[in-house]
Amino acid sequence: MQQYAIPFWKSTPFFRLLIPLIAGIILQWYAGFTIIYLMICFGCSICAFMLFNYLQVELRFKLQWLQGILLHLTIVFFAMVLLWHNDSRHSPRWYGHYCNDSSSFVIRITEPLIEKERSFKANAAIEGVFNKEENTPVKGKVQLYFSKDTTVRLLQYGSCILVKKILQPIRNSGNPGAFNYERYSAFHHTFHQVYLTNSDWTLLSEKKTDAFQSFIFSLRSYIVQTIKKYINGSNQETGIAEALLIGYKEDLDKDLVQAYSNAGVVHIIAISGLHLGLIYVMLTQLLNRIPVIRKNKFIKMLLLLGSLWIFSLLTGASASVLRSAVMFTFIVIGKNYFTQSSVYNSLAASAFLLLCYDPYFLWDVGFQLSYLALIGIVGLQQPLNRLVYCKQPWLEKIWSMFTVTLAAQISAFPICLYYFHQFPNLFFITNILAVPLSTIILFAEIFLIAVSGLNFIAVYIGQLTGFMIRIMNKIITGLNSLPYSVWDNIYANIYTTWALHLFVFGFCGWLIYKSSTAFRIAIISLFFYTSLHVYAYLKARQQVSMIVYNIPKCRAIDFIYGDKYYFIGDSILQKEGQLKNFHLKPARVFLHVGKQDSLLPFLSRSSDLVWFYNKKILLIDKAVDFSRLEEKINIDALIISKNPSLKIASLMDAIRPSMIVFDASNSLWKIAQWKKECLMLALPCFSIPEQGAYVLNIDQQ
Repeated sequence: MQQYAIPFWKSTPFFRLLIPLIAGIILQWYAGFTIIYLMICFGCSICAFMLFNYLQVELRFKLQWLQGILLHLTIVFFAMVLLWHNDSRHSPRWYGHYCNDSSSFVIRITEPLIEKERSFKANAAIEGVFNKEENTPVKGKVQLYFSKDTTVRLLQYGSCILVKKILQPIRNSGNPGAFNYERYSAFHHTFHQVYLTNSDWTLLSEKKTDAFQSFIFSLRSYIVQTIKKYINGSNQETGIAEALLIGYKEDLDKDLVQAYSNAGVVHIIAISGLHLGLIYVMLTQLLNRIPVIRKNKFIKMLLLLGSLWIFSLLTGASASVLRSAVMFTFIVIGKNYFTQSSVYNSLAASAFLLLCYDPYFLWDVGFQLSYLALIGIVGLQQPLNRLVYCKQPWLEKIWSMFTVTLAAQISAFPICLYYFHQFPNLFFITNILAVPLSTIILFAEIFLIAVSGLNFIAVYIGQLTGFMIRIMNKIITGLNSLPYSVWDNIYANIYTTWALHLFVFGFCGWLIYKSSTAFRIAIISLFFYTSLHVYAYLKARQQVSMIVYNIPKCRAIDFIYGDKYYFIGDSILQKEGQLKNFHLKPARVFLHVGKQDSLLPFLSRSSDLVWFYNKKILLIDKAVDFSRLEEKINIDALIISKNPSLKIASLMDAIRPSMIVFDASNSLWKIAQWKKECLMLALPCFSIPEQGAYVLNIDQQ
């Protein structure tokens, strides 16, 4: 009997439901409709869909397309209501509705404190607002930063404190192309932060903890202490071990993380689907060799799911690993109970459930990368594997590993370019070497935790694990140091990313299925992608501007002409490292600027005075004496840095600035004093720590 393949569209019903769900989430995020309007639309769509079933059979058959439209509209409005409801600011008990400048807050710490360089950080929940001795029960999250003093050691998970300080809104740095931390925090339902000294808070006697959370935090603390005890080595080894096993990143060396990112293996130290996938593959192969379990699908499924969820709890039950656990749960259930089930449908079902739980997952980088990588592996690995026939089994395994890595990289690299603006040229070599080694290290760490009570065994396992981590670090840093190991500073925006995704899927569709439609999509999207790059390049060639960056405790100024720039600022920002990569690199990539030029056209500098095109900029970072000047100098921008001892009024006797800029290297209390002086003198001023980066666009006419 002839076999007919089920069309993709019919074999993946959850994929068809996922599209309107995502469309509704995006539409509500950008349009921001009111709840009354949404409820009316949602109610009408449900009524219309239900009334459709009361039509005559013949009419229902003719209007099947209308039933589909009504179902999709219902899901769209459901997603919009879901996103509105998920915004904690819409809750009548959100603390922001009740607080003012004189409010005090009852705050409960919801996780153990994390030690930073200059402070302790903790996430917390606001449970009450005091206004004129009236306590209002509220809810909402807040980020706390404590100064380093002895009393902060008294605080633990579940501690309750009374805070008497104004909450500060979480703001972005304002630097061009910078990470949108304000939006990231909002997606995690956190909108305010506060820095507390010893006099700003009082410890209350009440302490309340959640038993499950206490267990998770205690387990995480035990694992971290065990790793530090038995894996003797530098912070690089222990930091990688903690990140690899439980996703604990506080002890990671930032330069080493950058090396892993450049090498294309940063997913190794980010708990995600990779770790659960490794455990899933290992357990599947192991259980398939046990006759009793292999024949009983139900027991096999229970053992697989139990192991995956136990590992998820063992690693601290972070959001990323729980998402991966849900994803693999759907895949396991689909494979065991529905022989004709599509893996794509299982992936779509898990994504649908996760987005219903928290629609903000849609903007989570880990969520996007996990699903794109798995889609690539499922759809591309086998066709790529069949391209080359290997007679030797060991060669076939190497080729299979390569095709898995290549499939995941192909499907995920457009979005990697968008977020990281770089492409690891040696990703094949690093993944071939690092992924198997990291797998062995992962299982060695699990075994180490299991036998940690037996000191004489744990010591040797810890030494072996530390040795393997050192080998892996040397491989990664060695490959990263090779010339052309990474293609860096790649320009990408949301439009180029979509165009590149369409090209990738179109090209793969043509290559695998020989589809002429897919080939046309690939060609059109490639043309669109190229056109966007050309447009961005031509636009960049016309730009002339000055940017004073918002980098805490640092002076940083870029003078930009076309695709070149001239930098004035602290020497630490000239070196490769976290500060430069996090603050300066995104702006230069965003502005299509890649070359530093000490002989920038139309720029000259004499001591602290800079002439750039038709603008005159004065830089002050110390006390100055203008007594020798006979007349006032007109200045387009006065930039004050490094807390100089000066009065604004005394400067006005010698200069006449169009704008006074206080950069982020100044203290906030000093900026506040200068702003008061500017207000009294009716002078325009700009505070970078409060308002973000200062950008002066210069007209070339």
